[in-house]
Amino acid sequence: MTGLYIGSTSGYSGKNLLALALCLRFREDGLRVGYMKPVGAMPRLVDGELGDDDALFINGVLGLGASPTDMTPVPVTKDFLMKAFAGECGALMPAITAAYHKLAADKDVMIVGGSGSYLYSGTYCGVDGVSVARSLGAKTVIVDRYRGELNYDYLAAAKQAAGDNLIGVILNDVPEHFRPEVDDLIKPFLARRGIDVLGVIPHDPVMSGMRAGDLAERLGGRLVTMSSGVHNLVVNFLIGAMNVENFLAFFRKRKDVAVICGGDRSDLQLVALEGGAAALVLTGNLYPNDIILTKAEAVGVPVILARDDTFTVAKKMETLLSSEKLRDPTRVAHGARLIGQALDYAGLKAKLGLA
Repeated sequence: MTGLYIGSTSGYSGKNLLALALCLRFREDGLRVGYMKPVGAMPRLVDGELGDDDALFINGVLGLGASPTDMTPVPVTKDFLMKAFAGECGALMPAITAAYHKLAADKDVMIVGGSGSYLYSGTYCGVDGVSVARSLGAKTVIVDRYRGELNYDYLAAAKQAAGDNLIGVILNDVPEHFRPEVDDLIKPFLARRGIDVLGVIPHDPVMSGMRAGDLAERLGGRLVTMSSGVHNLVVNFLIGAMNVENFLAFFRKRKDVAVICGGDRSDLQLVALEGGAAALVLTGNLYPNDIILTKAEAVGVPVILARDDTFTVAKKMETLLSSEKLRDPTRVAHGARLIGQALDYAGLKAKLGLA
């Protein structure tokens, strides 16, 4: 049985997407695949058992039927944190290794999802990524997501910490304009340090967006239209807090945008609807007039009523669009295709001894 630990340089880098895509690909090759996420930062109670929200989702997609406790033996609840900070949580690795071997009993490959930062997250209680992967005897791949730059220093430090256990890295969400720097500078830099780049996944707006219907729920708002636009993909947002002329100048440069504005700004609302906004988010819990509602239904733009003020809604939106979880089946399929096109799958299998 082969184990592969998937870590990352920081949270929300694409670990879950990669884990799911690899599980599906290994299955296509006829391999029996298992999955676990030893340390869960998003605990959820299911039938009296604590598990991790991400692990539960992946378990459901794959139909593995594993128990929440086995998949995530260390759920990070508030009570757990209190004990850990007081030095009272005890040794956690035995429970992790026991669950791993139980789930791996009849498998060819075990995918192990990391939590947060590979080098640092979990250090306070002895379950950082380096320690967990080493205890399980699993090889490691690290995902680094582009956020203005790549974390090449971190990757070099991870190689020093993990040694031969680190078999490669995957660079995620890389914009087209940065690709020459990746190919000409960063990949050779990493190669000189014994770090293989197994894939460069390009930036794709579908993977960083959110359906308008989901957006309404996550904002704590409510939809006041019933159009099919609830499936519109929101990739960015624009605050309508200016005069109409200036708003138009900004709005025309953006696609897949949700427009956030006060419920009393019917002038901007009408412009957003006529300009093909992905969604209209009205703040201050101010209901739009009938003209706006009728127009929204006609052009298929969902209108979301939010209680918070414009600034608060914008901050929530920024957080949601930068850290949205992989849940939509369309995004799962699209993301798997992106990884399939970018990943050196044959090279990965060879490093895992599966070729």
